Amino acid sequence: MATTDAGGRGATGGAGGFVADPDVCAAYATDVSGLREVPAAVVRPTSTAELLDALERARIDRLPITAAGAQTSTTGASIAAPGGAILSTRRLDGIVDLDVGARRVRVQPGVVLADLNRTLAEHGLFFAPDPTSENEATVGGSVACNASGARTLRYGPTRAHVAGLTLALADGRTVELRRPVLEKNTVGLIPAQDPVDWFVGSEGTLGVVVEAELALLPLPPRVVGLGIPFPDEASALAFVVAARTSEGVDPRCLEYFDPVSFGFAREAQGSGAWQDSEGTMVYLEEAGDDDPDFDAWLSLAEAHGARDHAIAVFDDEGQLRDARRFRHACPAAMHEATGPYLAAGGRRISTDWAVPFPEAADALAEARRAAREHGVDDPVVYGHLGNGHPHLNWVARDPDEVHRIEACVEEILKRTVLPRAGTVAAEHGVGKLKARWLPLQMSDLQIGLMRAVKRELDPHDLFGRGNIFDSNTP
Repeated sequence: MATTDAGGRGATGGAGGFVADPDVCAAYATDVSGLREVPAAVVRPTSTAELLDALERARIDRLPITAAGAQTSTTGASIAAPGGAILSTRRLDGIVDLDVGARRVRVQPGVVLADLNRTLAEHGLFFAPDPTSENEATVGGSVACNASGARTLRYGPTRAHVAGLTLALADGRTVELRRPVLEKNTVGLIPAQDPVDWFVGSEGTLGVVVEAELALLPLPPRVVGLGIPFPDEASALAFVVAARTSEGVDPRCLEYFDPVSFGFAREAQGSGAWQDSEGTMVYLEEAGDDDPDFDAWLSLAEAHGARDHAIAVFDDEGQLRDARRFRHACPAAMHEATGPYLAAGGRRISTDWAVPFPEAADALAEARRAAREHGVDDPVVYGHLGNGHPHLNWVARDPDEVHRIEACVEEILKRTVLPRAGTVAAEHGVGKLKARWLPLQMSDLQIGLMRAVKRELDPHDLFGRGNIFDSNTP
C-alpha cells in the first residue's frame, strides 16, 4: 500500500495517494452513528483517474476500503472496517453535465445535495430526495443508502431518481449502467433486468460510484407549509392518516414532532412562526400551481382536535427554508445532547423502522410501552409519519444504557414492527449497526441471494466490509 509521511509527500505522488498520518486518519474515524474506527489509511482523490488508481492499489494489496462522502451515516456505514482504509469522495464534487431539456444531470459522487439544488434552481429544476442532512449529504452517500426524506411521501426515495450509474468494481472494471426504458421485457430473472438497482442501496458493498445520472423535476410554482399543533400524539397521527386518505388535500410531506422533539427544535432555532405553538406538531407541505385548499386543511385539522388558533403558515421561500431548518434541528439537538457521553462509551441511538402508515400510531404506542417495560427513558420521537416512519431517539450515557436501549429496540422490531410487515431500516440503510437485525426481516433465501451477488462482484470482500452483512449473518 502506498502511504505518505506526515508532511503529505506521497509515494504515489499527488493528492490521490493513501495517507497514513495519524491525525489525518483520526479525522475520518467517526460518522453520525457514534461508532469509531480509525482507518489504517485515507485516500482523497481529486479526479476519477486518482479514484480508480486508489481502488487498483487496494485490490492488489487486498486492502478493505470503504467509500465515504460527508460521513453523515447514522449506521456506521461510512467508517472503515478494522484495518481498512477510507476512500473519501469529498473532492469529487463536480457537475459533469446538465441537460435542462431532458431534466437530467450527471454528477460526481462528492456533490452535496443542497449545493446541487441551488444550482438546479437557477434552471427551474430540483432533485427531489431531501434527507435531513441535505446540507452535508453527498450524492454518492445518498445513492449508497437509497436516502429519502420529508418529500419522499410524494416523490419516493433516491432509487426512483437515479437514471444511471458509472461504477468502479472490485476487479478493476469500470461499468456504465442505465435504467431500461422498455415497457415490456421477458428476458431473464427480474433481479437481473435492472442492475442499477443492485447498487442503489448497496451501501458501498458492491462497487464505488464514479458518476451518477439523476432524473430531475421542475420546481413547483407554489409551495406552502402548514404547522398544525395537536393536543396529543393519537390525535396528530389520526390526522396524518386522514391527510393521506382524504379528498381535497395532497401533501408532499407529513412530518411529526412529539412535544420533546418540538421543544428541542424551538430551543435550537427560536420560535419564529411557531411562537404560539407548543406540544405535539404536524408539519406538512403542499406544492402545485395554486394555493392549497386552506378550508379543506382547516376542516380536517379541526375534526382531529387541532389547536387551530395556533396554525403556522409558511408561504414564501425564506419561511419554508426556516421550517426545514427547524425540522432538521431535531437530530442535531439529539446529537449534541449525546456529546458529553461519547468518551464514556455512550452514544445517540436512533431507530429507522417503518410500518404501513395506518399502523404507525399503534406501533408507536407499543414502542413507548416497550421502553417503559425495559426501564429506559421514553424515546424522543419525530419523523416521516406520513410514510409510517418515526425516528425514536435516546441518549445512552454509558455502555450499559447502550445495551439496554438496543435490547429494547430489538424487542420493538420483533414484537411490533415486523409482525406489521414493517422494516428495520427505512431510509438510513443497514450499515454496521443494524447488520445483526437483517435476519429478522429477510429469509435465508433472500440473504443467500445477496451474498451470491456480493461474492460475484467482490469475492475478497474489499468494498464496504461490515456493511449490511455481519459475521453472524448466515
